[in-house]
Formats: sequence, structure tokens, C-alpha cells
Amino acid sequence: MPNNGPVILSVANQKGGVGKTTTSINLGAALAARGQSVLLIDLDPQGNASTGLGVALDDRVVTTYDLLIEEAKLQDVVQATDFPNLAIAPATTDLSSVDIELGKSEGRILRLKNALYDQAIEPFDYVIIDCPPSLNLLTLNAFVASTAVLVPLQTEFFALEGLSQLLLTVRDVRDGANPSLRIDGVVLTMYDKRNNLCIQVENDARDNLGDLVYRTVIPRNVRLSEAPSFAQPVLNYDPNSRGAVAYKLLASEMLKRHEG
Repeated sequence: MPNNGPVILSVANQKGGVGKTTTSINLGAALAARGQSVLLIDLDPQGNASTGLGVALDDRVVTTYDLLIEEAKLQDVVQATDFPNLAIAPATTDLSSVDIELGKSEGRILRLKNALYDQAIEPFDYVIIDCPPSLNLLTLNAFVASTAVLVPLQTEFFALEGLSQLLLTVRDVRDGANPSLRIDGVVLTMYDKRNNLCIQVENDARDNLGDLVYRTVIPRNVRLSEAPSFAQPVLNYDPNSRGAVAYKLLASEMLKRHEG
């Protein structure tokens, strides 16, 4: 994208259950609440980000799958949500066949990038891509299309081990199809300050990654877990919960980083 275009942020970690979709939804909602125009692109075949923002399966007629197989343009896929300043490009399980369908097609890792070179993206300040829990063709498409990668890192044993492979993949993409790709940062999730292991993982992450690690940490919070079942970001479901407050702080910290 041009330098004056939106921030395109892949939320990625090949490890499942670390808070990628939770972060995509709630960071998007928090940025939108700060007046940013946000598009959430659901690139996970599970479609949880779409469900979490209230897009019923029957309403996912044109999806990110159609975008990647070049049978739809971005403006055909994007839907408004019930939340101001927040739109979504929804997903279904059809996405799971993209690796096979595109096979060895020329330019297969450029499909999403090409789709985002579209006037439909111009109104947005942030495009957040919710990636699947693997380093497959979908994630590669996201990285090639993105300006940066945000890594949710669960504060548990072995958390840092999987991170090295992700960083190598980012480096490979930067060396090839997207030289401007960078790591936006690492956000620690499912944090419990009463747990010594969480504190140790946080210390290890900050020692090894320095300023890449956001100061804001996302706590374990039952409201964060409940909100998707009500098809709402936690900022709407319970705006005073610890989870909602944390994502508001993360959005503020991100905006300050990007202004700098």
C-alpha cells in the first residue's frame, strides 16, 4: 500500500488458542472507539471473528474466500457491523480449501495484496487481518499484504519457542515479496499476575524482545471469554471489565507508537 494508506496489521501466531481472534476483534473495536475507521478481515476458516462481530452464517454470501479466488472485489465482501467505525470482511469454512485450489498458481501469495489495492480500502485507517493458527498460504497472503505483524503471545510455558518460527517466516517474506513488512509488536495475553510462570514469561519476553513487547498486557478475564457468545466486542459487552480496559489501553499505546 502507499505510504499514506492504512496500517495493515496481521494478527498472527501459528500456535492456536493464544488470543488472536480475541485481539483482532477487541483491538479493532478499541481503535474504532478512538475514532479510527477499522476494517477487520477474517482470514481464518473457523470464521470466529465474523461470528464475534455478529455476522450470521447466512449473511456471509460473499466472503474472503471469494476475494482470494478473485471472484469478488473488496467492496463486495466488506459489511458494516453494529459497531461504529468497524467493518468486516467475513469468512466461512470455504477458506480451508484455498491452499488446494490455488495450488501452484502463479502469484498465489499476492492474492490478498492485489485485492487490497482497491479504492474500497481508502476510507480505513486500520485494516486488521485475523490469521489462522498456522503458517500456511492464508497467513502468507496476509503477511505479503500487510505493513506489520502483531503477535499475541500467551504467557505460558514454551510460549517463546514457537515465536522463532514466526519471526523467520516474517524475515523470509521481508526478503522476498514484501520488503517493507515489520513486526509491529508482541502483546502478552491471558496474563495472570498471581501466577509466577506468567511473570517469568513476561520477563523473558521483555529481556529477549525489548521494546517490541507492548507495555499493556491482556489479562485472563471471563468477560473476554463471554463476549463472543453475545456477538459483541468486550468493549460493548462489559466496557468496565478488566479485558475491555486492557484493550482500550492497547489501542492507545498502539496509536502513540504509530504517531511516533
